[in-house]
Amino acid sequence: MPKPGKTGITRIIHAAGYSMQGIRAALKHEAAFRQEVFLAVILIPLAFFITQDIVKLILLIVSPLFVLTIEIINSAIEAVVDRFGEEHHELCGRAKDMGSAAVMFALIMTAIIWGFILFDTYF
Repeated sequence: MPKPGKTGITRIIHAAGYSMQGIRAALKHEAAFRQEVFLAVILIPLAFFITQDIVKLILLIVSPLFVLTIEIINSAIEAVVDRFGEEHHELCGRAKDMGSAAVMFALIMTAIIWGFILFDTYF
């Protein structure tokens, strides 16, 4: 049974507002997110100069956006874990480490995608 509340376009508008709040919070509180946004701001326009092939272009654009997505999820995990206190707990540490690993894999995937496309395009 769905939760009572806003429906239709009103729900979509409110959801977009919550998303913008999340992006603003990440920009304000997460240095890694700011660095990855800087990287995306450089890479995404650069993608249009590297290739005209639509599939390659999509991969070049989506890969840095995927990094931002995973970083937001990692930051959310860290915020929830930190909310429960500063004392060390094995499960809290594991959750934060796994979130960090997810970001690392996203960065590796982005490097592989960009590397292969650049190699294929220029060599």
